[in-house]
Amino acid sequence: MTPRRRRFAWIGAGVAVLGVATALVLNAFQSNLVFFFTPTQVVANEAPQGRPFRIGGLVESGSLTRDSDSLTVRFRVTDTAKTIPVVYTGLLPDLFREGKGVVAQGTLNGDGTFRASEVLAKHDENYMPPEAKAALEQAQKGTTMRSLKTTGSMSK
Repeated sequence: MTPRRRRFAWIGAGVAVLGVATALVLNAFQSNLVFFFTPTQVVANEAPQGRPFRIGGLVESGSLTRDSDSLTVRFRVTDTAKTIPVVYTGLLPDLFREGKGVVAQGTLNGDGTFRASEVLAKHDENYMPPEAKAALEQAQKGTTMRSLKTTGSMSK
């Protein structure tokens, strides 16, 4: 084998190893990627089926129920336009309250219930994830526009 062919063989092997390493990194990144959705997006079937994702919004007032014989908690998450029921088994964060912001990670069951594996509560009165804040504002604007249209308050 001539030195030139040997050099091309080493370059080819290096490119192949680099390609395999890149494929493995991208595969690991893709399997750990978790997207954020609002209840409105979940109801519109924009959320992935059979894959974990995060849902965020406000814990609906009066929706929190606890099973007396286990750590299972049921509540509803709303973005003021749509509501999704959530079931979580485990200890809730200390700051978890009705009417406050929450982000839950898990999967959507076939019956439309979100089965959470992790629940996160906002850490103070001023913080809300940018995605959740934007989604709540957008849902609020949509609700306001719909109510104006139904009451006939909008000028044509």
